[in-house]
Amino acid sequence: MAEKSHYNYRVEPQDVDFTLRATIPSLGGAILNTAGIDAHGKGFGVDALNADNHSWVLSRMAVEFDYQPVQYTDYTVATWISDYGRVLSTRNFTLTDAASGREFGRAVTQWAMIDLSTRSAIDLSWVGDAHADAIVDTAPPTDKPRKIREVNPTERAEHRVVYSDIDFNRHVNTMRYIEMMLDMLPVAVLTQEAPVRLDIHFLRECRFGQTLTVGCELRERSALFEISADGAAAVRASIEWK
Repeated sequence: MAEKSHYNYRVEPQDVDFTLRATIPSLGGAILNTAGIDAHGKGFGVDALNADNHSWVLSRMAVEFDYQPVQYTDYTVATWISDYGRVLSTRNFTLTDAASGREFGRAVTQWAMIDLSTRSAIDLSWVGDAHADAIVDTAPPTDKPRKIREVNPTERAEHRVVYSDIDFNRHVNTMRYIEMMLDMLPVAVLTQEAPVRLDIHFLRECRFGQTLTVGCELRERSALFEISADGAAAVRASIEWK
C-alpha cells in the first residue's frame, strides 16, 4: 500500500489579489498541478496516456479553505488516491502551512479518462489493476463533490472562449471556469475572510471559439453557477462561505 506524496509551494505575488491573500484559483491551480506531477511520477500521467491517445479529465472537484494564506507563505500539498472505479478515480489533497503546521485546505477530485479521438470516457478498470499499489488506505479529507442539480440565474454574462482559456486537452481550463464565476460576484463577497467551500461539476467540454453564458444565482452566504454553451449546461458549481 502506498503513502501520501508531499509537494512544496509558496504563495507568490502572482497568486494573490489586492488583499495580499492567495486567490481561490491560485490555490486550486496548485492542487491540480500537484495531481499532474504525482501522476507523472507514478507512471500514469498525461504524457504516458497520450501515447495511447488517452488523457485524464477532471469530472468533479470540491475544495475547502479555512483561510487563504498571505503572500510568501510556504505550504505543503499532500495528495493520495483513495480508489479507482470503472468510470472515476478519486484523488485527495490537504494543504498545510509549512511554518505553523496548520492544515488550512483540503480537496477531493474525481477524474475520468477519455479517448482523445472520440472525446468519450473509457473504462478505468485497467488502471486500477495496473496501479493498485498507488492506492493509499486513507479516506478523503472532506465530503466528495456535491452535484448541483438546478441553478436559477439572476445575473448572466457572456464569455467567448479564447486561446488563453484552453489547456493541454484543448478544452477550457478548470481555473478559467472558476475565474469566470468569481468575476460575477461583488468584490466585498470575494474579499471577506471566511472559510469557503467550492463544488464544481463538469457536464460537457467547452472548446475554442464557443460563446459561453455564465449564469449566477447569488444567495445570502452562497452562490450557484451554471455555464452553458449552445443552449446546454456545461458546468455547474456552488461556492459557500461559512
